Amino acid sequence: MKIDSKIREASEILAALGMDDQRSNERSARVLLALLRLRPEDNWDAADNPMLRTREIMNWVRDYYNHEYAPNTRETIRRFTLHQFAEALLVHQNPDKPDRPVNSPNWNYQAAGEALAVIRLYGTPQFDAAVAEYRAKVPGLKERYAAAREMNRIAVKLPNGNPFSLSPGGQNPLIKQMIEEFCPQFTPGAEILYVGDADAKWALFEADRLSGLGVTVDQHGKMPDLVVYMPDKDWLFLMEAVTSHGPVDAKRYGELASLFKDATPDLVYVSCFPDRKKMREYLPVIAWETEVWCAESPTHLIHFNGDKFLGPHK
Repeated sequence: MKIDSKIREASEILAALGMDDQRSNERSARVLLALLRLRPEDNWDAADNPMLRTREIMNWVRDYYNHEYAPNTRETIRRFTLHQFAEALLVHQNPDKPDRPVNSPNWNYQAAGEALAVIRLYGTPQFDAAVAEYRAKVPGLKERYAAAREMNRIAVKLPNGNPFSLSPGGQNPLIKQMIEEFCPQFTPGAEILYVGDADAKWALFEADRLSGLGVTVDQHGKMPDLVVYMPDKDWLFLMEAVTSHGPVDAKRYGELASLFKDATPDLVYVSCFPDRKKMREYLPVIAWETEVWCAESPTHLIHFNGDKFLGPHK
């Protein structure tokens, strides 16, 4: 009875804070209770806001609310509850490290302080007034936190001089180096036709220009991190940033060759690493007939190209 009562109260709080039916259902109510570290017998003024990973949230629900979530429901909780909580500013993501990569196992959530103060008043005469004040402030809070997120973005200088930025973290610092250091050195006069971003997959996508080169992109196909066209040689560079994901190995080579099979330019495959230490982790699987670039030595390339470049260097 205590469990049912607590879940019902949590649903009422979520609805009062402006959540829709999906974000105030039993699943979302359990997630809220786990975020607040509240047990069925606890009072609402005992709510806390530690930083918690999705697995820790699911474990709390299992241990205190007798509900076991299967491992494959983790993504459902993230996509259909936690993501919307973050959009509504009910929770903050990675307050300890805003530039944490999206695929990090340490990605975490923390109940926002402004919302926590209101939740602790549930069941008191002050609750309704606190909710009204909080909901009136939410638009301003959204602007403030959006500005903070924008400050953390990575500014990138494109070859054409247009302003551009990437979300912080992940492979994006390396992508910035690929654009600003590899391209001027090895593809002067090139055009950037595609830039991937973990935060917004199609961050830059020149669909018409690619189409003119015979490339019709299947949005379900896994694009490389960077696509660069060099007009004077009629070469299309397909570039992978290797920080957490792999390089152009034999499997990836085949995927890219299939994805760009109708391209009229010749294809150049490049695996990009931050340094040679990282490259050594993947050295046994790098595909032949590809290039390797390390950002720590930006003026040099390593050629996995058979005898194409065999000969003396003077």
